[in-house]
Amino acid sequence: MLAPFMKNSLKATLKGVTNDPVDPTVDLLKSTALPLMKKFGIDGEGFDLKVVKRGMAPGGGGEVLFTCPVRRTIRPVQLTDPGKIKRIRGVAYSVRVSPQMANRIVESTRAVLNQFIPDIYIFTDHMKGANSGKSPGFGLTLVAETLSGSFFSAEMSSTPQGQGDPILPEDLGRNCAKLLLEEIHRGGCVDSPNQSLALLLMTLGQQDVSKVLLGPLSPYTIEFLRHIRDFFQIMFKIEVQKPLEDERKGGDKVLMTCVGVGYSNINKTLK
Repeated sequence: MLAPFMKNSLKATLKGVTNDPVDPTVDLLKSTALPLMKKFGIDGEGFDLKVVKRGMAPGGGGEVLFTCPVRRTIRPVQLTDPGKIKRIRGVAYSVRVSPQMANRIVESTRAVLNQFIPDIYIFTDHMKGANSGKSPGFGLTLVAETLSGSFFSAEMSSTPQGQGDPILPEDLGRNCAKLLLEEIHRGGCVDSPNQSLALLLMTLGQQDVSKVLLGPLSPYTIEFLRHIRDFFQIMFKIEVQKPLEDERKGGDKVLMTCVGVGYSNINKTLK
């Protein structure tokens, strides 16, 4: 949220837990938040999130390299048509457990998703030695891409060591696939973990109208909208759209419209 508005382009090395069952993991941010920011004009060769080492909870020991260019202004967007799903990609990762775990996750996931779409590819990522962090674990991140370039994501990680009942890789794959289908049912042009990021970038855009179609707002997003109202005095126009039964477009949608505050990065001098 802050990186594009720095004085100089950001190059940050972050250490700690990269994947746990509570927060959005680095894989999820890499595959959904980055493409979303590109739509707002934050892109270029220096825009990347690289997983150097993986660290599962509770031990951590992961390392991530995040680079982001600075922008003077954010461009307004019109994201109103999500389009149909064209492909599903994913990463099944495993550290400090048998590499076979990742393959077992992939098989059970495909069993669910192959009923709907043939274009599925799930990479297996098994990190060894120093790159595998301090705790054992495995998990899966799935991303569905639509024809108009929207991304929906879902993910699951194994239970952290010593914190509850262990989970079978087969169950994890199956449940994660169902979570992805649920996220697709919610729909919109931005998936639920990234709703607040999209709304912030809309608020900070040029003094022009931005529109984004979202699925049902998550509790976090609702609270975030209150913050935007308090800090920027920006109120969104919220229209609920109910898709018809025979359209097969999933659940109720919310069309969010606002006029940006015209924020510009004061650090970036005019050349």
